[in-house]
Order: sequence, then structure tokens, then C-alpha cells
Amino acid sequence: MRMFLRIVTAVTVIAITLSVYGKASALTPDEVAKKSQAAFLYPGKDFKARVMMKLVSKGGQERVREMTMLRKNYGDIGGEQKYFIYFYQPADVKDMTFMVYKYTGKDADRWLFVPAISMVRRIAAKDKHSSFVGSDFTYEDVSGRNLEEDSRSIVKEEKAGNKDCYVLKSTPKAADMDYSYKMAWIDKSTFLPLKEEYFDKRGELYKVFTAIEIKDVKGFPTITKRSMKNLQSGHMTEVAYAKADYGIGIEDSLFSERFLKQPPKKWIE
Repeated sequence: MRMFLRIVTAVTVIAITLSVYGKASALTPDEVAKKSQAAFLYPGKDFKARVMMKLVSKGGQERVREMTMLRKNYGDIGGEQKYFIYFYQPADVKDMTFMVYKYTGKDADRWLFVPAISMVRRIAAKDKHSSFVGSDFTYEDVSGRNLEEDSRSIVKEEKAGNKDCYVLKSTPKAADMDYSYKMAWIDKSTFLPLKEEYFDKRGELYKVFTAIEIKDVKGFPTITKRSMKNLQSGHMTEVAYAKADYGIGIEDSLFSERFLKQPPKKWIE
């Protein structure tokens, strides 16, 4: 009997230890979100890509926008960033530039240079959820969203394709968003978002993000092709990187109003 009690006690202790260890080692929803943000938006000290953006109407008509995107990190992961985008085509956006100063704890500053009127226009904070140059991505989608703006939970863990994922539910704290919550399938190995589903104010699915292609670029798993589809309008936007590179030494001086109007060729070619 004593031997039986010792065995039961030992098994109980082991079970409790494993339970405590398992809980201690599990990631919280905020930790998953932070790791995903780091993997998706912050890899490398800086980044450059030649970007092809294809806009596809419900009827299948296509329009293509070609641009160069540059990004530089300042400080820690999740900290300040600056973005610079130059448009090559089509004719109605040629030579247009877009710049973002992203901060922690407050709204980003965004500027758009429109060559047709030779004017730099500041994008108001309330317009950050608007369409980015007619696409299904918003201005905020380009540079990402501050983690403090959402509350989140891990609703389950399951596969997306053949990848094990956390399914993360993010709910905006403010009421000014065009969606009520978002579900994201975060790859447990790379922490990249493989799929995101956006639900409108009525709780109906209306927009879906998909990571179509992921490649290793200088040791960083990088989403090199993605899409955003509006299920209600039938419109879709596909973004592909023709070239992508990290750690190229982007100069701070690039991120200025002066270069919005006349960007240096060495950075946009």
C-alpha cells in the first residue's frame, strides 16, 4: 500500500510539474503578435524591394502599379521606422512618392507627393484606413499597426496548409476601424502571417489576406507575394516583390520632404 501511495504521489508531482512548465513556456497572445510583427515588418536593419502591385476588378480587368519600397528601422524591434515608396507606373502615378514616419505609442506621420500639382500632401491620421492608391490594402497596411491599438487572444492552434499555426484574434480598441475584428493564422516556425480574415461590423467576413509565396532572403523568411481580396466587392490586389534585399545601408537623408519631390536615383532604381 505504501509503495502504491509513493507511486501515485510521484506521478502527481510529475504531472503538476509538466503542467506548470507547459503553462510557463507557452506564448501569450501579445508575445505571438510581437514576434509576428518582428518577422513581418522588422527583419534586417533596412529593406528594399521592387514591387509589382496588380489590381484586379470583379470582372477580371487588371491594372498594374510598379514601385520601389524602402524601409529603415530605428531602435528596437517594434520601435520607430521610416518608409519611402517611389512609383514608376502607370502614367497617372509616375514619379509620385509616399513617406511614413512610424512611431510607438502614437499615430504615424504620412506624406504623399503628387507630381501633377507639385504638392506634398499630409495624410491625416483619420485617413490611415483609406485605400492605398486604389488597392485593397490601406495606408496602415503598408507600414503596419501599433500593437497597443488592439486587444487579442489565441482562439485555437491549427494548420494552415502544412504549417502549424496560432490563430490570433485581434480586436481594435477604437471604434473607428472598418472591421470589428481580425483572425490571423501565424506560422509557429517563422511567425509570419499566412492568412488573415477581416470581419465587418455585422460580424461577416469581408476581406482576406493571403501569403502566397515565402522565400528566404539573406536568412530572413520573407513574404514575396501576397494578396488582399474584398469578398463583398469582388476586387483583389496582389503584391509581388521582383527584387528584395536587406542590409543595404539606406541613408537617413532619404526620408525628407526634399527627396519626396526629387528622390535620389541610386535608391529608387
